[in-house]
Amino acid sequence: MLYTANCIPVLIQQNNDGSNFFNRSWEEFKVGFNSTFGNYWIGNDRLSQLTLSGPYKLRFELQARNLSWYWAEYSHFTVLGESRNYTLLVSGYSGNTDYDALGYHNRMMFTTYDRDNDLWTTGGPAYNNCAVRNGWGFWYNACSYCNVNVVRGRGNDFKWYPILLRTSRMWLTC
Repeated sequence: MLYTANCIPVLIQQNNDGSNFFNRSWEEFKVGFNSTFGNYWIGNDRLSQLTLSGPYKLRFELQARNLSWYWAEYSHFTVLGESRNYTLLVSGYSGNTDYDALGYHNRMMFTTYDRDNDLWTTGGPAYNNCAVRNGWGFWYNACSYCNVNVVRGRGNDFKWYPILLRTSRMWLTC
């Protein structure tokens, strides 16, 4: 991670084990949470406040299950406020992942098991919430390619399409 005189990166998310730690309610994602194992979510309110206050980039650091490291960066990253269901605005991908997995989620609203804002409708009434299917909250489309909060082995698995993950981190940078 590179530091400049005026910009210190801010950790947004860290998933160290692909457990069900990110299977949380809307209110929990709103305020943020962490664990003694290093799993972490900054909180959607804080994330929105930060990204609406100035131009930010988003950086992913991804460790594959074979222990290789990958990165993806987005030159434009904003999360709108709760009144807009924390809609994600992201563009300007670069990286060594060979696929812009988060780009699929651009302009999507945040979804949790208790607040369904995704576009998935083919799973039937009991299964059309991506957060219920995958066991985690995120900016789902129908459903996802960027699975950094997912429960390993469930739904779309813990991966950055198509890389199976061991660890993921999201950083807010300048």
